[in-house]
Amino acid sequence: MAEYSLNNRGLTPPQPMIRTLQKLDEMEKGDRLTINNDRQPMFLYPELDERGYSYETSQLPDGSFQIIITK
Repeated sequence: MAEYSLNNRGLTPPQPMIRTLQKLDEMEKGDRLTINNDRQPMFLYPELDERGYSYETSQLPDGSFQIIITK
């Protein structure tokens, strides 16, 4: 299992979602991706559900969001 991370802060939609999905496409089953976004990625969640990925979201003290996605 490999661990990856993406800092999507400062990007305007839909760039964070595009970058996240592209990285997930490159990963192997069981790999984990941690992303940091300025906003909660509401449009990303249905895509993750459709693809069968699990994820956990937490809000960080600065108001941004960290999402850990397991492929």
